[in-house]
Parts: sequence; C-alpha cells; structure tokens
Amino acid sequence: MAVYLTKEGYDKKMKELAELEAQRPAIKHAIAEARDKGDLSENAEYDAAKEAQGLLEMKIAQTKEIIASARIIDDSKLNTEIVQLLNTVTIKNTANGMTMKYTIVTENEANLREHKIASNTPIAQGLLGHKIGEVVPIKAPAGVMNFEIVKIEI
Repeated sequence: MAVYLTKEGYDKKMKELAELEAQRPAIKHAIAEARDKGDLSENAEYDAAKEAQGLLEMKIAQTKEIIASARIIDDSKLNTEIVQLLNTVTIKNTANGMTMKYTIVTENEANLREHKIASNTPIAQGLLGHKIGEVVPIKAPAGVMNFEIVKIEI
C-alpha cells in the first residue's frame, strides 16, 4: 500500500529513522551492562533493556516500511480552484462567525498543533472538492456544523 507524503513529510521520516537508528548503540550498551550483573532470569534491568530494544526495532521497521512505500506528492500540480490535498483552507463557522485555518495533509503528516489535519478526517472530507464561497455541512460530535470556505491557498 502506497503512503503519500509531501517532500517535507518524507524528509521528516528520514530524519526520524536516523534518530531511531542512533539509539541502537545505547540500548546495546544497556543490555551488555545488565548482562554483566549476573543471573538473567531475575534481572529486571536486563528485561527492561531487551524490551526497549524490541520497541526500538519495531519503530525502526515501521518507519522503514513507510519510507519504502512512500510516494511523494508533486505540489507543482496544486491549484486553488477547489479544496484538495496540501491546500491551506480558511473556513468560517456560519453559526458563530469563528474562522479557522487548516492545511489538509496525509494522515502520516497530520499535526493539530501545526493546524495540519488528515485528509481522512470529517472536516477535511467535507471540504475536499469544494470551492471558495461554498457552505459545507460537516458532521461533528456536536452535530452537523456549516462552514463557509473563505480562502484556498497553496
């Protein structure tokens, strides 16, 4: 299954992989130290170090899998006619007038603190394919909310 990433997202995954792999020597050292302390059957320090090693290797494998199946999205083909992946969209809640600005990204790059929402979220799904000026009903836990698309940017 292909994983779609922006160039920025791909670079972030590569950096994450390098950081994870850089942790390997420290964990190997912790395992060796715990092993030197004697009886492994009752050595909680050894068990903890081995568990940390297993978790690290799992994270490395998952990150490598994402990188191997990554397809980088060509942002030169983006436009602002309709809402699409990688657009930054300013929307206004028609009930209270509050405006919000989100960038629609792939689920691997979503980060609400950075106002990046995954394309599979209800808000993004409701906005995709619509134009500036359209009012779009979006199902939220509090019920259906109407948002007007105010601006679409690249």
